[in-house]
Amino acid sequence: MKKVLVTLFLVILLGMLGYVGYYLFEKSQKAPVIYETSAPFKTDIVVKTVANGAVEPRKEVTLKPQISGIIDELFVVAGQKVKKGQKIARIKIIPDDVNLGNAESSVNKAKLAMEQAQIEFERRKKLYEAKAISEVEYRQFLFDYEQSKEDYANALNTVQLIKEGISSRSKQTTTIVLATIDGMVLDVPVKVGTQVIQSNTFNEGTTVAIIADMNDLIFKGSIDESEVGKIKVGMPLRITIGAIEGRTFEAKLEYISPKGVTDQGTIKFEIKAALTQPEDLFIRAGLSANADIILDQRDSVLAVKERDLLFANDSVFVEVETTPQVFEKKPVKTGLSDGINAELLEGVDGTVAIKTQQ
Repeated sequence: MKKVLVTLFLVILLGMLGYVGYYLFEKSQKAPVIYETSAPFKTDIVVKTVANGAVEPRKEVTLKPQISGIIDELFVVAGQKVKKGQKIARIKIIPDDVNLGNAESSVNKAKLAMEQAQIEFERRKKLYEAKAISEVEYRQFLFDYEQSKEDYANALNTVQLIKEGISSRSKQTTTIVLATIDGMVLDVPVKVGTQVIQSNTFNEGTTVAIIADMNDLIFKGSIDESEVGKIKVGMPLRITIGAIEGRTFEAKLEYISPKGVTDQGTIKFEIKAALTQPEDLFIRAGLSANADIILDQRDSVLAVKERDLLFANDSVFVEVETTPQVFEKKPVKTGLSDGINAELLEGVDGTVAIKTQQ
C-alpha cells in the first residue's frame, strides 16, 4: 500500500512538472508581428498659427454730454439703427449757482457800461453835429458804444446758455445729445433721471450712448512673439466664433503692432484683420473668436502620415512593402508638413503600401 501511494505521488508530481514546463515553453514563444500598412493619400495641407481675440466694430464712438445735468428723455434703445445727427437724449440743465451768479453779475455790469457809453455817445453826437469835435473823435465814441452793446448781448447770451443750454445767437442747443455717425446703438448705459457730467480736464464725462458701424467689423487679437515673425500684412485668416458653431469667416490681416506687451509672462503682439459682416447672419460686437492665420497651404496633394517617415543623415525614408510583411526602405522627398501629414514630392506614388511606424 505504501508503494502504491509513493508511486501515485511521483506520477502526480511528474505530471505537474510537465504541465509547468509546457506552459513556460508556450509562453516563451512570441507571436509573429503583423505590421499595418497604409497607402499615400490626397489631402489639403495647411500650416497655420492661431491668434485669440474678439470681433469688434472698426468705428465705435462714445457719446458724452456737452453740459452737466439730468437725463430728461431718451430717444433710442440698444440695437436701434441711427443716422448721423439723430437725437439720442435730452438733458435737463441744473444751473450751477456760482456760475449763474457770476453770469448775472456780468450782465448787470455790461448793462451799466452800455448805458454809460450811450450817454457819452449821444453827447458827443450833438457836439459833432455842431462841428465842435472832429469826426475821428466822434467815431471813437460810436465804436465804444457799439462795443458796449455787444458786451451786453454776450453777457445775456451766457446767462441763457447756463440756464437753458441754448444760445439765442447760434440757435444750437447743448441739451440734445446727437449721433455723430451712422450706425447701431450698442449700449445706452443711462436712464431717465440719471445725472450726467460733461467731459472736462478732470473728468472724462458720463457716457450717454455707444454707437458703432456694424457693417465694418475687425478681428482684434494677439499673437505670441514666437509666431509674429512668420506673419505679414495681407495674409488670409479664417475666423471661428465660439457662439456661432459650424461657420468660418474669411478675413485679411491688415495690422501687426510694432510693439509687444507682456501678458502673463509672455510677449504678445496685437493684430487686426478686416472681417465682412455676412448677409445671412448678424455678428454681434464683442464675441470671442479665434483666427487661424494661414502661413502656407497645398491643396489636394499626395501625402503620407508624418509618423511613417524615417530620418537618417539628412535623408527621409519610408518602408515600402515589397511582398507580404516584407519591407524595403525607399528614399523620398517631402514638401509642406502640418505636423500630422507631410507632402510627398518624389520617391513613391499612391499605389504602394507603406509600413505604419509605431
